[in-house]
Amino acid sequence: MNGSGALDIFWLSVSNLTIHVVPTADGCHTGNEMWAVSQAAPMRRVDVKDFTTFMPYCENPNFASGGFVADSQLEGGALNGSQQQFYVRNSDLGAGWSNYVWNQVFSGDIAAPAQDFGNGAAYTTLAQTPVSREKPYLYIDGSGAWNVFVPSAQTNSAGPTWANGHTPGTSIPLSQFFIATPSDSVSTINNALSRGLNLLLTPGVYSVDSPIKVKRADTVVQGLGFATLTAASGNAVLTTADVPGIDISGVTVDAGPVNSPVLVQIGSKNGNNGQPHNQPSDPTALQDVFFRVGGPHVGKATVALEVNSDNTILDDLWIWRADHGVPGSVGWTVNTADTGLMVNGDHVTATGLFVEHFQKYNVIWNGNDGEDIFFQNELPYDPPTQADYEHDGVLGYAAFKVADNVQSFQGYGMGSYIFTNVNPDIHVSHAFEVPVTPGVQMHDLLTINLSGPGTIDHVINDTGGPVSSANKDVASQVVSYPPGG
Repeated sequence: MNGSGALDIFWLSVSNLTIHVVPTADGCHTGNEMWAVSQAAPMRRVDVKDFTTFMPYCENPNFASGGFVADSQLEGGALNGSQQQFYVRNSDLGAGWSNYVWNQVFSGDIAAPAQDFGNGAAYTTLAQTPVSREKPYLYIDGSGAWNVFVPSAQTNSAGPTWANGHTPGTSIPLSQFFIATPSDSVSTINNALSRGLNLLLTPGVYSVDSPIKVKRADTVVQGLGFATLTAASGNAVLTTADVPGIDISGVTVDAGPVNSPVLVQIGSKNGNNGQPHNQPSDPTALQDVFFRVGGPHVGKATVALEVNSDNTILDDLWIWRADHGVPGSVGWTVNTADTGLMVNGDHVTATGLFVEHFQKYNVIWNGNDGEDIFFQNELPYDPPTQADYEHDGVLGYAAFKVADNVQSFQGYGMGSYIFTNVNPDIHVSHAFEVPVTPGVQMHDLLTINLSGPGTIDHVINDTGGPVSSANKDVASQVVSYPPGG
């Protein structure tokens, strides 16, 4: 560890294996599986035979912040420990789950804790996940040939997809993929996609000077080792047509030094133009797709991810305007970015959404019939003055805004935190902003002041008490909004 516990352990993953821990002579690291990480470090399709801990209890400090587990079996149960927020989806927790900190969310899990949110308690539990699509994975078949397995979409599901037999889905021979390396040009990649091939991005950093264009229904774009697509010329790095079933996974997207209006665009902003539209039975999905604006180098983007297609699934996304990184890559006027996620499509579902530090609304949700299960946000650390961070008589910007004309939306287990260390006097009027209408319902919301600087005046609209230096590191909670909803 680097002295900060697991707070800066990002961009790792563990998937598609069985783990049996052999005890060691070390008195601290005993026979437990320790996966002590924060954002952008998913555990998927894993069978742990022993006890699992998500906190680095052998370290001091032992903080951790933001885990994600899906389609897994933790037979010995799990210790959440110091994880400030965590989301577990469609997994079997075996011997159970112990403790909470601020925001622990479960959907479609076996042996999950019972719903218990409010008065300091922090469990949000849904018996089923309304819609999901597991991440594709490489495997070798009985004849020794490589394939990519693409799981089918599920509705109202619980437990791992492989608990009672093989995961439902489709195998695609690796011969139907273009295997790209960072030396391949965008035109080479787009020519392969236009010939009907899928895309496998091998590890490395790809300098992308124009968008990779995914136009064919059911195309799979899979990154290995979190292959990184960097915008080279103020461009989008990837766009898709309004066609069903596209699956994009395991990719990191970096903004470049020239501002990109958008980094990734899912579907046409002006509708489907007569093309076959995304379908509930065959949704487009993004799994483990991570964005950085600043951090490794200077980056600028107006919007990181824009989702225009209906029936899209967003599963474990960390969309990050960097608060730290290489010297010179971070600052209010350096890594500029308005919004992390803009959703314009209807029936879009987010399961495990982390969006942080953007300079205006972190999330803008314009589509109807949307749903978000788990949201983690830190507001920007670095507004220099209140005048730089306010609009229309409102202090700051809400972390999550449901547009005024939206008639239906459901949110569960959603938290926003403030830490304005550049100017500790910054206020944000409200962390969540939604229209007051019966079809928009929010459940289990919280705000927190992290260690002192900055104030959030209300949790949602004008409801929920403030968090400030007077009650730092203590959640202000709203169980339901509108009240009684």
